[in-house]
Amino acid sequence: MSALSSLYPQPLWQWFAQICAIPHPSKHEQALSQHIQHWARDKGLAVIEDKVGNLIIKKPATPGFENRKIVVIQAHLDMVPQKNADKIHDFTTDPIDAYVDGDWVKARGTTLGADNGIGMASALAILGSDDIQHGPLEVLLTIDEEAGMTGAFGVEPGMLEAEILINTDSEQEGEIYMGCAGGVDAEFTVPAQWQNTAAGVIAFDLSLTGLKGGHSGVNIHLGRGNANKLLARFLADHATVLELAIASFSGGSLRNAIPREATVSLTVPSEKLTQLQQAVTEFEALLQFELAAVEPALKLNLAEVPTPAQVLTAATQHTLSHLLNLCPNGVMRMSDEVEGVTETSLNMGVISTQEHSIQVLCLIRSLIDSGRQQVESMLNSLAQLSGAQVKFSGAYPGWKPNPDSPVMAIVRDTYQDIYHKEPVIMVIHAGLECGLFKKPYPDMDMVSIGPTIRFPHGPDEMVNITTVGQYWELLLAVLQRIPQRS
Repeated sequence: MSALSSLYPQPLWQWFAQICAIPHPSKHEQALSQHIQHWARDKGLAVIEDKVGNLIIKKPATPGFENRKIVVIQAHLDMVPQKNADKIHDFTTDPIDAYVDGDWVKARGTTLGADNGIGMASALAILGSDDIQHGPLEVLLTIDEEAGMTGAFGVEPGMLEAEILINTDSEQEGEIYMGCAGGVDAEFTVPAQWQNTAAGVIAFDLSLTGLKGGHSGVNIHLGRGNANKLLARFLADHATVLELAIASFSGGSLRNAIPREATVSLTVPSEKLTQLQQAVTEFEALLQFELAAVEPALKLNLAEVPTPAQVLTAATQHTLSHLLNLCPNGVMRMSDEVEGVTETSLNMGVISTQEHSIQVLCLIRSLIDSGRQQVESMLNSLAQLSGAQVKFSGAYPGWKPNPDSPVMAIVRDTYQDIYHKEPVIMVIHAGLECGLFKKPYPDMDMVSIGPTIRFPHGPDEMVNITTVGQYWELLLAVLQRIPQRS
């Protein structure tokens, strides 16, 4: 971590090194929260932990800035816990092994947590500084952003005094975000019936690995492979003719990450083994041809395993394989209002086999409620046709763009003054917490900025060091330009 701590700006990177050292995946943020609270109280700062676990830390204005509007800098405490299959790592106990690679900071075999650890580090560095000019300041650190936005849902009226909110969860330097998608979880349940495994069969695990994965909002338009969908395609094409029987299907680990790996355990009659091996070889070659530009490391592997005692009945397998193959996935529609931005999408994120059912967890995102509702209707129809059940939960609103936002104008003009070029004003196809904050604080003026982070929500996640410095300079300059209270 010493290499990180010496990077510019040092106060930010020193905090990020501390954040990496303390495990903080979603649902397990308490150790990091306690560390921050002890530090803030030792600094003489006012600290509040609300009833759901969010932190609010308040710092008085620096001399001469007492009459400025109150600003809240906002980040989330948790990180996405994703690792490569061959990486031994417990996100609840092990630190992130971050390292410097040229102009990037990466992690060895796991997600880095730059999403949103860099934003959190910037807020804490400002709180700890004695020489950064700013008006009255609040820092809001929410829990569980990556796994349901529990913290943002729990923010109540009256907790914050600020008129302006700066969200630090954006992931592209030179872009200013003034809107984001809303979303909802969709969970299919396929009732599982089992039968004894037939005689004369051989059992295998068919695994698909090597995909890039990534953020199911930011990266959904890039055409990357979804391991769950690709294995479902193989089953739909070959299960009947090869007399395959499914013992289990597992893929993905988070509903908001594009699945990089999936495995189906199956049996095949011994006399059809050669056909299965040939089908797998041909399917791998087909996928490598179709996805050559975006998934160069794609691999299919067929490994013999002990024969299971039971497999799914033909009826259950028919329902499962065709539901998975037919379920929409990826971009549903591009935005007409914001060029190049996805309007509505669906990610088939997680498949798990349990004793009585197979669960399929998807995440729908949309910039508009009607887009989300249309996809919900499609999944309802799919459930009706297949005999599965589907339920929707955890819906959260989008953040409607305000092109007349005063703070957006301040950030835009400040960026242009510093870097002598126009920033790009954007709407992001991801679930920033700003939309939820608008309910308890409808008049709060909001904007979102951040450094360049590549491949969030996957083990290839990296943050660009130069852009962290640029983000830091922009944030400090914006704080100096916050207007006085009327």
